[in-house]
Amino acid sequence: MTEQLPLGVLPIGVLGGGSFGTALANLMAENGLPVLQWMRDPEQVAAIEQTRENPRYLKGIKVHAGVTPTADLQRVLDGCELLLVAIPSSALRKVLQPVAAQLAGKFLVSTTKGIEADSFLLMSQIIESIAPEARIGVISGPNLAREIAEHALTATVVASEDEELCQRVQRALHGPRFRVYASRDRFGAELGGALKNVYAIMAGMAAALGMGENTKSMLITRALAEMTRFAVKLGANPMTFLGLSGVGDLIVTCSSPKSRNYQVGFALGQGLSLEEAVSRLGEVAEGVNTLRVLKARAEQLQVYMPLVSGLHAILFEGRTLQQVIGLLMSGEPKTDVDFITADDF
Repeated sequence: MTEQLPLGVLPIGVLGGGSFGTALANLMAENGLPVLQWMRDPEQVAAIEQTRENPRYLKGIKVHAGVTPTADLQRVLDGCELLLVAIPSSALRKVLQPVAAQLAGKFLVSTTKGIEADSFLLMSQIIESIAPEARIGVISGPNLAREIAEHALTATVVASEDEELCQRVQRALHGPRFRVYASRDRFGAELGGALKNVYAIMAGMAAALGMGENTKSMLITRALAEMTRFAVKLGANPMTFLGLSGVGDLIVTCSSPKSRNYQVGFALGQGLSLEEAVSRLGEVAEGVNTLRVLKARAEQLQVYMPLVSGLHAILFEGRTLQQVIGLLMSGEPKTDVDFITADDF
């Protein structure tokens, strides 16, 4: 039976039935807010209603009674002003474009970390192009879905120039185990969240091949320099990358076996093909898609990104990680920290 929502309280909508959307839905329900969670598959809805679990994405985690799953997108749009968009990047336009007119004036907060291939638009930019009259923000940070669902101490960033949007998201999500910081740099916060997925693949490969802690630290640190260099070229604030949505997200994604992109890299390091690695994961690993478009854009903008070029060579050009690291180590030494110049590895 569908649960009734408390009178006088507008539910908050979550679009997407994956692990992160479910973890966020649980957080808000635990804060006493009614939540409508839309997912495409009616069988997934039925499974959650019957077992109060999302077994495909968060096995063993109870879905809070305050979360109402539904396959009726219209119901969510009619009933909610604030919508957290947790739809995979490949499906975002397909889901939102047909309902664009109904998104006007709503608070739309993207939680998906990726870049569209043809346009090089970030997810919130796609949402903005579909619904220009909506109020747009993003959530980004070191936020592994299972750890959130298991109530590990976690912090995130809601980024938007819309102060009311930030405050609404903070009120909805902030709790004793989940801290929400605000930022006005939507572009920088979202770009960091998209770029770090690429480097997590390389970190997973390094772990599978038994490379040392020094190597892992080098890769993460140089990845941060590379990300920041690229972001500055596009006009982002480099200081954003020293926060949760930059270095914070990069560290957790490159260090944890719970990270989807890390898992893909680890499988590659074990000798699986890219197709086998993605198939074994069973979920979208945004870093694979981001890598292709990032390499092309870096070359177009003439931004020096040796790790991106190296990983592309591994995944699509037949190189090994050892060969790529060898090339990086044999290059001419550069300065350590420089967010402005374009040739510091």
